[in-house]
Amino acid sequence: MKFINTMIISLGLFFFVMSPSFAAAQDDHQHDETERTGPNGGKLLTNGDFSVEITIYESGMPPEMRVYAYYDNERIDPSNVDLEVTLHRLGNQNDKLTFTTDGDYLVSNEVVTEPHSYEVSVEAAASNDNGKWHYEAFEGRAVLSDRIIEKANIQIERAQAQTLRFKERLFGVVAPVNDRQIHVTATYRGEISAMNANIGDKVSKGQTLAVVTNASSGAAYQLVSPIDGVITERLANSGEVAAEQILFEIVDLSKVWIELSAFPENIEKLAVGQQAEVFDLHQHERVTGEIVYIAPVMTGGHIARARVLIDNSQGHWRPGMHVQADVVTDEKEVALAVKKDALQTFRDMPVVFAQYGNTFEVRMVELGKEDNDYVEVLGGLKHDTPYVYGNSYLLKADVLKDGASHDH
Repeated sequence: MKFINTMIISLGLFFFVMSPSFAAAQDDHQHDETERTGPNGGKLLTNGDFSVEITIYESGMPPEMRVYAYYDNERIDPSNVDLEVTLHRLGNQNDKLTFTTDGDYLVSNEVVTEPHSYEVSVEAAASNDNGKWHYEAFEGRAVLSDRIIEKANIQIERAQAQTLRFKERLFGVVAPVNDRQIHVTATYRGEISAMNANIGDKVSKGQTLAVVTNASSGAAYQLVSPIDGVITERLANSGEVAAEQILFEIVDLSKVWIELSAFPENIEKLAVGQQAEVFDLHQHERVTGEIVYIAPVMTGGHIARARVLIDNSQGHWRPGMHVQADVVTDEKEVALAVKKDALQTFRDMPVVFAQYGNTFEVRMVELGKEDNDYVEVLGGLKHDTPYVYGNSYLLKADVLKDGASHDH
């Protein structure tokens, strides 16, 4: 019996809000009990010589309620006891428990689900003795005023369906697009009589870059830019002879490549067409692009090139700049998810704090897959429940400060 007692988690170990006294004067025998403990370590409820002891047993099994009945401190055969217990939870949820005889106690047919935080209504009768009781058994609960909620910046959203996006983070460098990088040479050999563009100049398609005098005919002709872009190289000056050498390099940087380095564990997850969010190392700017090429061979360092095409109309992404990218490699629609920032631990279980007006209470959640932002919820939280995702650690601290927990 001593071993069994150590396995019983008493509702009396919870944080209770109780009246300091009780009386038997009411016709319905309803009482506000001071804290009393029964022989099995449970909460003892009495009405004259008749009493019941409420315990929660959960050692290596789903939690169940076990109830012992006594008359004049002697145990009553549980088969002679009629018992009704209702657990009144936040969110207008009432769990009505039914019982079966098991040895010298009555055991609930239903699992007493977490959290073990509720108001309890008990009605019991045996022969001509009966009693009605109502008491509070709260855990993992905090009540905050509107002012404190605002001052503590408690952030709340509703638990909803989400699309989880699984990402691979890669490093890379900005590079010009090949067919947007042009070398300009003289059409005919001759002397350069004028150079009209310098390094750094923005030029338009058809704009005159230089004037060359044809050495054969003596006629002057214009070299024009074949594209819109920026002069990145000027390799001649006025008075020099233009032959077959490159005179100008022009690059159109309105679109650029991000050359990503992918290791073997990354490359097997990548595919052309996947979306990638590119950001600089200071995360000042972000842009989304698409993988347009994956190298068919690995380098000597076991790295393959994955190429992302991005818009650069604002000119932020300069060739040679080192960047990072999150590539979305897979997606999954889940029926319910919460932000990862919402997760806390309570009695070594993952929890979120659900909101019911000014009252916040833990919800033990069963978790599934996760991405960078959200985690799938498989059980323990109802759809559309408001929950705390910002500064939830403040609620945990408040709950632990009040000692609103019990041992498992």
